[in-house]
Amino acid sequence: MKKNLGVVPAVYPMPVLMVAAYDENGKVNVMNAAWGMICATDKIALFIDEEHKTTQNLLKSKAFTVSLADKEHMEVADFFGIATGNKMDDKFERTGYTAVKSEFVNAPVIDEFPVVMECELAEVVTSSTFYCIVGKIINTAAEEAVLSDKGKVDPAKLNALIFDQFQSSYYVSGEKVGRAWNAGAGLMKK
Repeated sequence: MKKNLGVVPAVYPMPVLMVAAYDENGKVNVMNAAWGMICATDKIALFIDEEHKTTQNLLKSKAFTVSLADKEHMEVADFFGIATGNKMDDKFERTGYTAVKSEFVNAPVIDEFPVVMECELAEVVTSSTFYCIVGKIINTAAEEAVLSDKGKVDPAKLNALIFDQFQSSYYVSGEKVGRAWNAGAGLMKK
């Protein structure tokens, strides 16, 4: 029997995304965003607050990167979600992490995170209930250590963090339990 929990954001898993952009002086700012998703083959949607320092920076620069946080870098990924660039001017510098300018867009690539999508600002979608940044993915880059022998990102090697909204915890993805568009194929024959 199910127990009623009230209004709970019951979507699991949620990604742990590191969104980075330059300010008007070329300074790096990074935020942790769990409310993001792919919305087209070449688009990512980020449901983030308009007041975030990173949001303001990417609106001005018209570019940003989105990296997948992994288990190895959980402490800093969490810090990027706790600290605000609006109140902490040295937020990125405190981590000791490094960033290089993307070859494709005017945004920083954080070296430590294993997978990054380099994006141009495509549109901002607002309503009375949400604020959404949509980025056009210009390039995706990944460390060779997280690639399969076929050159694709291997979730078992990536150890991507998953955010759990139920208990405010992080988990790691990676166990393959089936193939998409195949696991249910037997039911097509009924």
